[in-house]
Amino acid sequence: MTLAMLLLLLAAWAPVADNLLRPFESKYAAWEQWPEVQDIEAVVVLGGGWQPDRPWSITGRFSEGSGLRLMEGLRLWHQRPDLLLVVSGGGKDSKMTMAHGYAEAAEALGVPSKSIITLASPNDTAEEAKAVQALFGEGAQVLVVTSASHMPRAMRHFEAAGLAPVAAPTHYLADRAEGLGLAYWLPSARELRKTERAIYETLGLLAIQWEH
Repeated sequence: MTLAMLLLLLAAWAPVADNLLRPFESKYAAWEQWPEVQDIEAVVVLGGGWQPDRPWSITGRFSEGSGLRLMEGLRLWHQRPDLLLVVSGGGKDSKMTMAHGYAEAAEALGVPSKSIITLASPNDTAEEAKAVQALFGEGAQVLVVTSASHMPRAMRHFEAAGLAPVAAPTHYLADRAEGLGLAYWLPSARELRKTERAIYETLGLLAIQWEH
């Protein structure tokens, strides 16, 4: 019992949580601006948390991660409005999936409907990669937007699907503490969620090896 409590406290401690999550989030650099020469066919925003039944605004129904993914996707698309914006994600209601929510918000934020492609059937990252490959074909180069901790796994899935993905990470969780005050050294549920995320992504990468 003592060992279990010690492990729980360590998992909820910022120095441990940040060090576990940082390798995932730092593997791919942020995409700050488009290079002059880059043969990318689309900006692809991967799905995340979504609560379509809530009586909130369309943006309020996104989880923090989903909202930031869409925001980053829109920021990049507005720099290259000649490209397609692909939004992905399934859901229980086939008429209002994650992809439909993304598309509605994107249109409200200035993206014309003709530039948006919704992939409403994928329910996980592997299915998203296969759907994008079916859309653009073998070897297509696409800009993948997802949470920084999820990016290593997403890139593996897109590469396994025969695509040439380019990473555009966002939604960073590690190293967000401002200074090293007392709160940084106290265990908290926020830090425990970071550790949980690191473990989840580790297991996800292992699962890819078994699948392929």
